[in-house]
Amino acid sequence: MSDGATEILVRGARVLGAEPADLLLRDAAVADVGPRLDAPGALVIEADGLVALPGLVDLHTHLREPGREDAETVSTGTRAAAAGGFTAVHAMANTDPVADTAGVVEQVWRLGAEAGHCDVHPVGAVSVGLEGVRLAELGAMADSAARVRVFSDDGHCVSDAVLMRRALEYVKAFDGVVAQHAQEPGLTAGAQMNEGELSGRLGLAGWPAVAEEAIIARDCLLAAHVGSRLHVCHVSTAGSVEIIRWAKSKGWDVTAEVTPHHLLLTDQLAESYDPLFKVNPPLRTKADVEAVREGLADGTIDAVATDHAPHPVEDKECEWAAAAFGMLGLDTALSVVQEAMVETGLLDWAGVADRMAGRPARIGRVGDQGRPLAVGEPANLVLVDPAARRTIRPGQSASLSRNTPYAGTELPGRVISTVLRGRPTVLDGELV
Repeated sequence: MSDGATEILVRGARVLGAEPADLLLRDAAVADVGPRLDAPGALVIEADGLVALPGLVDLHTHLREPGREDAETVSTGTRAAAAGGFTAVHAMANTDPVADTAGVVEQVWRLGAEAGHCDVHPVGAVSVGLEGVRLAELGAMADSAARVRVFSDDGHCVSDAVLMRRALEYVKAFDGVVAQHAQEPGLTAGAQMNEGELSGRLGLAGWPAVAEEAIIARDCLLAAHVGSRLHVCHVSTAGSVEIIRWAKSKGWDVTAEVTPHHLLLTDQLAESYDPLFKVNPPLRTKADVEAVREGLADGTIDAVATDHAPHPVEDKECEWAAAAFGMLGLDTALSVVQEAMVETGLLDWAGVADRMAGRPARIGRVGDQGRPLAVGEPANLVLVDPAARRTIRPGQSASLSRNTPYAGTELPGRVISTVLRGRPTVLDGELV
């Protein structure tokens, strides 16, 4: 579509998997929804057999810029996001320099706006330099042009209880949320994979479930004590799900996310010693996978967040102990969720829209994203072919990096088109 076109007619899409309908998009908004709409001169997207969802929103993306442009840039990362059906991502703070000032978060925000592939919402660091000693400029980042509302030292746990309390208290002033990387450092020094019988047999230092669960329990109590919002990043254990379920039963303002890889992959993959499967938190047991799926299905876990973590080849094609933690996730997330949740009957497409668009947007306070596909709402949407099957080829990713754990795996579903405020970013399966 040319920059001058203002109308798109999507024909025959199954909105949230329901009966087919047409959608007319005009001037960045949904103008009409119904059968057999007519719009002379509009760009027509034939969507017979396709499911229409609100544009996906990722709460947890590593775009690496500034500082590690050898792994990813804002432009390449957001191209991968658009290819995966995302219209908004939250860019984590562990860049170089760290996004702990208004200047750095504004830089990331402007790079996203210039690239134009999807909205980029910077996540501000909780502590200066991610060092866990002094609070970063939370208020200044919140008041900046980037309007930061999510703060996280992701990659590091805010392990000091006093600092965590102060951060929770501070963000209340502007309705912010602290997103915790739950990892008690004293219990995970040198950890390489999930602690259990397998880690002992493989000779790899174990990362025990309790290291995650202890921090989550502490922080739920702290959030309740100060009356603030807590978000738990990348939940990976059955015990964590139970703690969050308990906190929610108390009415506390606690939300949580799970990654696609923790919904599908288990620690048995570490037997290969292939560093593609090295991630933090580590892949867990089959029982943990079943528990996080159940938690996502019943709403205990609010959102799917990719934790898209690109790395250059040399940081992954090495021995396990020396390899970096992390996996790609943006352009495969929807397919993995279809495999783990839709095809197992745990979620329908309306549930997918809720967990991958609606709730993430509300948690991140992104008001014009994750909205229903209804008249007057922003025209952010993704069209997915649920009947398609595709084999994942690392070289086909829009990301600069190639560290996908799904290389050679056949997954269901394919993003056909992504539309950001009435403008296609993906059309007929190709990036625009």
